[in-house]
Order: sequence, then C-alpha cells, then structure tokens
Amino acid sequence: MIIVGLTGQSGAGKTTVCDTFEKSGFAIINADIVAREVMSKGSKCLEETVSVFGGILLEDGTLDRKKLAGIVFSDRDKLKIYENIIFPYIISSIKEKIDMYKKEMYNYILLDAPTLFESKADGLCDIIVSVIADRDIRLNRILKRDSITLHEAESRLNSQKNDDFYMGKSDYVIKNNGSLSELENNTMDVVNSIKEQSDEEK
Repeated sequence: MIIVGLTGQSGAGKTTVCDTFEKSGFAIINADIVAREVMSKGSKCLEETVSVFGGILLEDGTLDRKKLAGIVFSDRDKLKIYENIIFPYIISSIKEKIDMYKKEMYNYILLDAPTLFESKADGLCDIIVSVIADRDIRLNRILKRDSITLHEAESRLNSQKNDDFYMGKSDYVIKNNGSLSELENNTMDVVNSIKEQSDEEK
C-alpha cells in the first residue's frame, strides 16, 4: 500500500487535486476533517485548547473557529502553541484511519494535510505531493472562497511556507497558476507516475 501526502499553500488548489486522486481510486484522509473531529464539543483536545486561549467557544459549547483563527494566524507564537496542542491528537486519529483502510485492502491512500510537515505527518507517507501557486492568485482565491477580509487573508498567507520550502521537501510539485483543466491534467500525470512506480516495486 502506498500512502501519498498532499500539502501546499492555502488557495493553491489542493481540493481539486485531492478530488482527482479520489476519482483515480485513492482512499482519502482529510486532515482538516480530522482536526474538526478531534476538536469536537467536549473533546480533550478542545478542553486543552480552551484552557490556553480562553473564550473561544460559542454559546452551544462548540469551537468558534473564526475567533480561534483570528488569534493563531495573527501571531506565530500562538500558532505554534496551538499546533503543539492539536497535532498529537490529529496524528493519532490519522494512524487509526490508515489502519482502517489497510484492513479494507486499499492499495493507495491520500493524506490531504495543509500542515503535513509541521505536524510531522509526512513521516507516515511514502510520497509527498505539494501544490503551489503565485501569491496574488492564492490571495484572490482565498478572498472569494472564504468570505474573509484582505487583512485576514494576508495574515493566513504570511503564516505559511514559501514555494522553495515545498519544492525542497516534495517528490512532486504541481504549480497551479492556470486553468482548472490544466490542474486536473497535471494531477493525472502525477497519479499515473505514482501508480507506475508502485507497479514497478511490486
């Protein structure tokens, strides 16, 4: 079984890349969904986060995600503290999901994780694929997609790594400055290359 780690910058196009992998037969583990699960109402992870950051709950006891994002994405030190809390919970859950897919006899798993390297989840992967795009393009995509202010979008981008970081740590890099069809075609080239490599190693 091959485990592929997918990461990259916010607004680069990871969702489309992930969808293409899924259509090609990959089981998907979405780290953002895992993060929501481990931060669910009443969870140990949420309790630990509240003990550090204070009033970040909505009236119903669930996490106010926008408020937490405003805190951690505007301060690198606070982001690091938050990551140190949540990452161990995320890694534990990801390992459980990998074991589940192994039992279901999947040949390929894609771990979609924006913080793949920061969480050290790359250590669970056989191959790393990163998606990058020019900053102005990513900024426009985030503003359209997330309905946030320009300041909030720029803070998010400023908290992330640059192109050179991803290019130096990845087996494949997909640059997404063009059309949707170009992105899908480039992704399929990577998918086919990974499957060919897997077949050769059998």
